[in-house]
Amino acid sequence: MPEFTGRRLPIYLVLDCSGSMSGEPIEAVRQGVRALLADLRGDPQALETAFLSVITFDSGARQVSPLTELMSFQEPTLEASGSTALGEALKLLELAVDKEVRKATPTQKGDWRPLVFLMTDGQPTDAWEAAADAVKLRKLGNVIACAAGPGADVNPLKRVTEVVVKLDNLQPDTLKQFFRWVSDSIKTTSASVAQVAADGPIDLPPPPPKITIVP
Repeated sequence: MPEFTGRRLPIYLVLDCSGSMSGEPIEAVRQGVRALLADLRGDPQALETAFLSVITFDSGARQVSPLTELMSFQEPTLEASGSTALGEALKLLELAVDKEVRKATPTQKGDWRPLVFLMTDGQPTDAWEAAADAVKLRKLGNVIACAAGPGADVNPLKRVTEVVVKLDNLQPDTLKQFFRWVSDSIKTTSASVAQVAADGPIDLPPPPPKITIVP
């Protein structure tokens, strides 16, 4: 398959897979990623520009799917266990963006600004502050953070990004709504990406009822 040489819209899903996500929540996340993939593959604009990566974190962090075009993307295996190493996940995100997102050169335009969706249901259990500040300071991308369920703390997420949403609970239907909103956000961005200033904010679609934007 020839290498894609156009401008890509890199999408990073950074997902909390700690022990508190076990059972219904992690299954809903698996289904959410599956539905997101099917939805994006059915959208011509997203299909042309969006490239997807998945980073998971529990007691450590790993990039389970490198940045891949949608048609070649293999759905990752997601299991829930361990604690909540948010700092490790943010460091890994920074490394992945540095390695995978193409910078502009005199002869070629770089990729579009990455779109990052970070979801956690708990409190960070590692040293996360410096990593959060680095992601925010470097403006790595348009980062949307989600505090999922009653145990999630919005304060660490506010330190990573201005754009934080909260889910009322971890019910399958709520998580499904969240991933549908992520999908809609990616489609909106891939359709309007050429009109957005290089480091400007993007227009996100309004979230569904069970998702609130934290002021």
